[in-house]
Amino acid sequence: MRGLVALPLVAGLATAGWLLAGGNDPAPADGRQPVPLPAAKQDPATVGGGAGPSVLEVSAPVKAQETPKGARPLEEWANKLAGPLDIPAKSLMGYANGELALRGEQPNCHLSWVTLAGIGAASSNHGRGGDNPLGLSAQQWKKHGASIPGIAKPALADPDSASVAAGRVLCASGADLGGGNGWWKAIAGYQGGKGNEAELFRQRVLGNAQLYATLSLDPARSASPAVKATRFALGQLGLPYVWGGNGPEAGAAGFDCSGLTKASYDEAGVALPRTADSQFRALPQVPGEPKLGDLVFYGNPSTRIHHVGLYLGNGLMINAPTQGQAIQIHTYHSKGDDYTGAGRPAA
Repeated sequence: MRGLVALPLVAGLATAGWLLAGGNDPAPADGRQPVPLPAAKQDPATVGGGAGPSVLEVSAPVKAQETPKGARPLEEWANKLAGPLDIPAKSLMGYANGELALRGEQPNCHLSWVTLAGIGAASSNHGRGGDNPLGLSAQQWKKHGASIPGIAKPALADPDSASVAAGRVLCASGADLGGGNGWWKAIAGYQGGKGNEAELFRQRVLGNAQLYATLSLDPARSASPAVKATRFALGQLGLPYVWGGNGPEAGAAGFDCSGLTKASYDEAGVALPRTADSQFRALPQVPGEPKLGDLVFYGNPSTRIHHVGLYLGNGLMINAPTQGQAIQIHTYHSKGDDYTGAGRPAA
């Protein structure tokens, strides 16, 4: 079940997405500092255009590959997925052990290892960024990490210890993480706080957890252009929408919608035209539902396509929405939008 969260196009903060009030951009957690947006400039592509995506229907990530029981099978499982997911095997084993521990302690919580992996990605790039791999506060660690079965001396830097403690934090409210509302509330409460940093954290957890779940079911796709483009786009979460923007490497604070999709596929070695309309007309149409890495388009095919985003899976897209908003995750198709179909730059 999904919980609908609206993103009003006015200055202020929304629950599951964020706006750049007064022309001020968020300061992403990785230290990038975008310059202020010009408040009066309006993207001509939005004038007279239809309604693009503007809400996030939060949901738990798709069901991932199951974790095996037993030390040897678990080690083999982690070694097999470590490369495709770009997660150290030791961290993967920690996330799996966290799931298995909470399955015994709180079976109705339905914690998945991909949720812990999403938190690990957003907190420390899976331990590569410090000795607190899951970003636990001192209070959380004291309450939930002091005693862990099977670990004589729990340590914050240890992926097994930290994953069990993080799982206990997520499950402490009694929420069912198998459903959209319960999952999102647990992630929102994990780090706490409000504002751009907290929202960026939640978006990164959501995006990475969904990617890991999808790739765990088809690891062979990890080297595909579609996955490379998706990873690049996820890395831009929190940057501002900038009309005509091609990203920081091209001298802009952020991207517009087609600038983001083009840069994502440039990173994957696939050349695309620059505008949403030209991208739509250059790509083969996707029959049925889009897949990871597909481009999703909005507008009238007979006249003009005014918006494009990159499909993440599970009904979600990575979106550079409009002036005054950050690049964020939205639901790709909901009531009232003018979604017109998807195109596939590469498999």
